[in-house]
Amino acid sequence: MTVDGLVAELTYILNGDRITLVHTGTPVPLRGRGIGTALVCAAIDRALAEHLTVVPKCPFAHAWLLDHPDVAGRLTIDWDTTPA
Repeated sequence: MTVDGLVAELTYILNGDRITLVHTGTPVPLRGRGIGTALVCAAIDRALAEHLTVVPKCPFAHAWLLDHPDVAGRLTIDWDTTPA
């Protein structure tokens, strides 16, 4: 996602029916604007649409999902992982 000429990203690995969320990177000037959340939500939307199991290795995504059990409850999540 590009905002104000800066790139924020969520890197992931898609392997079969699993999407591993690896890293959310938001440049310092963009932090606190909900961009990381928007990236995680986009990955969640894809997981729901494609019936994927989410593997939240990214510390931000992992924490976000823990903080939003209403959303996490709609997904299949492999919690048996340590954030990278």
